Amino acid sequence: MPQKETTVLVGERVKLPTKYGDFELVPFQEKKNGLEHMALVKGNFTENDTVITRIHSACATGDLFGSLKCDCGDQLIKAIQTIEENGKGAIIYLQQEGRGIGLMNKMKAYKLQENGMDTIEANLHLGFAPDERKYQIAAIILNLLHIKNIKLLTNNPDKIDGLTEHGIQVVERIPLIIKPNPFNINYLQTKKKQMGHLYEINKLAAQ
Repeated sequence: MPQKETTVLVGERVKLPTKYGDFELVPFQEKKNGLEHMALVKGNFTENDTVITRIHSACATGDLFGSLKCDCGDQLIKAIQTIEENGKGAIIYLQQEGRGIGLMNKMKAYKLQENGMDTIEANLHLGFAPDERKYQIAAIILNLLHIKNIKLLTNNPDKIDGLTEHGIQVVERIPLIIKPNPFNINYLQTKKKQMGHLYEINKLAAQ
């Protein structure tokens, strides 16, 4: 998709040693709205390779502060560890806070959840779809990284559909399972029952 790729600026690729292993970081910026995304990359690969990949939407509360209200931060760490163990792979980190509604609205949704709504009811009450995210930008970034075929670390079938729609071949889905806690069990159950996320809550709780 060369025409669409020109809508994204590619920044400097730099080495990024982390406590999980050594990676490279590549920043991207959408020209139309200024949103900045990142790719955390390990290893070398060609367009013929099938690359373990995580498409991760930013979650300030989970990724930065270790919130127990979701499984986002733990999923990110597990994805990084999985790629390190494999020796190659990529994490596409998208600025799609709160399933695409932004941080301010995410906090409004959290307040509604404190008053008894589930995550979907809160989004609908605020005038949003249950999930506002789009995956075209992820496909563009993957193409810019010369990644065409992936093993996708996800529990969300919408990501598979969204990437496939934009020309990325999802060869395999790799589950990214995190044990629930008392603060996120209802959230995970809602995602499974109403959004079709692919995990078995009872088995998770028993681990």
